[in-house]
Amino acid sequence: MLKKTKQQILAFVLRQGKRFKGDKTYLTKANVKWLKSLELDDVAKETLTEYLITYEYLVDKIERLDKRIEEMVSGERYCETVNNMSCLLGVKTHTALALLVEVGDFERFATARQFSGFLGLVPSESSSAGDINRFGITKAGNRHLRRLLVEAAQSYTRGNIGHKPIALKKRQECCAPEIIAYADKTSERLRRRFYRLTLSKGIHRNKVTTAIAREL
Repeated sequence: MLKKTKQQILAFVLRQGKRFKGDKTYLTKANVKWLKSLELDDVAKETLTEYLITYEYLVDKIERLDKRIEEMVSGERYCETVNNMSCLLGVKTHTALALLVEVGDFERFATARQFSGFLGLVPSESSSAGDINRFGITKAGNRHLRRLLVEAAQSYTRGNIGHKPIALKKRQECCAPEIIAYADKTSERLRRRFYRLTLSKGIHRNKVTTAIAREL
């Protein structure tokens, strides 16, 4: 919803012949202030004001929910597991907690492939007379978790192999050395795989990103 509202504001401003200056993130505090100062006709000004009210409401709501999520994670039930999962590149508190809450017991899946099937991240296939044709992922199962993992996989599509962002280092501070080593090894392997499949084999980056999400 917030993303859609941002797109609506950007499109509306462009239709009015206005453009953001400098910062390309579009809706920084400075740009919101600039939007509020625009001189437009009555109807256009009213429309923009309504867009901005919706935008600020959604930003405040997300901040409240994020704070509540952090409070939940700080409890004994989720704290250690969420922290360990957050050692992985691209996996932050929201993704880790969503996986824990919606999956429940990971041990009910005998293999990683079964879990991938639960998420709809396995290729669909059609078999006939001994021939097997594989197509795109099934997109069955839990759509929310599938989207979160694909978004997390985007982190492996950029950056140098072995590079560890400052934010990731901070998330790893309270974790055991063996957990950090495992997560770092995973990050390096998935990044190498992405670059090998896209650069060396020429596979489309979207397909490779989905494959990275499945392995992650």
